[in-house]
Amino acid sequence: MSLKVYVDRLSQPSRAILIFCKLNGIEFEEVNIDLAKGQHRTPEYQEVNIMKQVPAIVHDTFKLFESHAILRYLASAFPETADHWYPKDLQKRANVECVLDWHHANLRRGSAGYVFNTILAPAFGLPLNPQAAAEGKNLLSASLATIDTYWLQKDGSFLLGNSQPSLADLSLVCEIMQLQFLDEKDREGLLSPHKNVLKWIDDVKSATAPYFDEIHATLFKVSEIFQKQRAGGASS
Repeated sequence: MSLKVYVDRLSQPSRAILIFCKLNGIEFEEVNIDLAKGQHRTPEYQEVNIMKQVPAIVHDTFKLFESHAILRYLASAFPETADHWYPKDLQKRANVECVLDWHHANLRRGSAGYVFNTILAPAFGLPLNPQAAAEGKNLLSASLATIDTYWLQKDGSFLLGNSQPSLADLSLVCEIMQLQFLDEKDREGLLSPHKNVLKWIDDVKSATAPYFDEIHATLFKVSEIFQKQRAGGASS
């Protein structure tokens, strides 16, 4: 059965799926969908995902969208996947599900709302929204504090006190990496109060090497361009 993965590497959940596939030796064809060019709105792509978002997959004739659903499916469909990603133990799996559900309503909503309305909106033909940015930043800060004091537990390097990463670790850290678009002072102001979060990010990077940096290379390159443009605008 062939697997096609439709992604934009500037998309946080797209990166999580690519890293997961590479780490677990899952063969796939990467199909780039350039969000900035509106390729997600073409009739051809709507045949893949009627919601016009990335990521999405087509596994033989089976189509699926929503990143967490895709990660769960891949972890279950490919037996070579290590158990720690999505444990067979129902209680351990339920805990991973709990973090994933929390993520969408908290960390993702805060991070995406802040970065988009502070930096990215003009690239999509939309105005910046200071009020939405402020709301996003408040939720992002609260979410980082919750990770630092609750989801990260003393008896393990990863979420839920685990000794190895799960789908939740991968999804959440890829989300936090989107803060790369912010200027260094702003990014450090958000992250530096949370020492457990900073160590956890490094632990996830190490556990997913070399693919973490490989898949994030596009983000690093594009975010640097945005930062230089802002610096030039500020000095003119």
